[in-house]
Amino acid sequence: MEARGVVKFLGEGAGKVRALRGVDLTLHSGELVLLMGPSGSGKTTLLSVLGCILSPNEGVVRVCGHPATNLQPEQLAKLRREHIGFVFQSYHLFPTLTALDNVRLVLDVRGERSGKAVKRAKDALARVGLAHKIHGYPRELSGGEQQRVAIARALVGDAAAILADEPTAALDSENGSSIMAMLSEVAKDPAHGVLVVTHDPRILPFASRIIRIEDGIIVGEEAGAAQTPVIKARSVAKT
Repeated sequence: MEARGVVKFLGEGAGKVRALRGVDLTLHSGELVLLMGPSGSGKTTLLSVLGCILSPNEGVVRVCGHPATNLQPEQLAKLRREHIGFVFQSYHLFPTLTALDNVRLVLDVRGERSGKAVKRAKDALARVGLAHKIHGYPRELSGGEQQRVAIARALVGDAAAILADEPTAALDSENGSSIMAMLSEVAKDPAHGVLVVTHDPRILPFASRIIRIEDGIIVGEEAGAAQTPVIKARSVAKT
């Protein structure tokens, strides 16, 4: 996944702001990257642009080599379904569906409704240590278990890029560490790259790289404790 010269405006009229100001960023397979910055720095906006939820006003985004700019909404949705998995702070599970059905839903929207799809969902839940909770509803699961279901949902479709928005913010230290250890294991697979938006310094040891953003500009990058060879990310403010 890569962004080149990405600019994004939010709002209209007098309230219009430039949330991203010429961002260049690359996420490679086999790495876990932390995107850190203060509130209002553009972290979530950048994640939304990379995840093909928002379209940039300027610049180019590519996902697995596919350009994600100038696409129709249905084309963007297809790109998301095929290549991107999301993990959210608030889990975003359907309360009336079991863990198994929440995970299987990703395959269902692709038209995969066979017994094989059920097996894939069960395998994804087993991968995150929830084989014994497949019939549990979100209200019956702890916060850490709900986040594990969300990770299984992100993985079941074989997404190349896993984008996580504050995945540990609603969890205590033990559960947060467990979730990051899980995402770190996912990132060791050369088929996946993981980008985590966070302000939580407790998860720094899990990072291959740490990218810092302020006022819509990437202002720095450093190697993390789990460093792997990567191409540097940078940002240039445009006037």
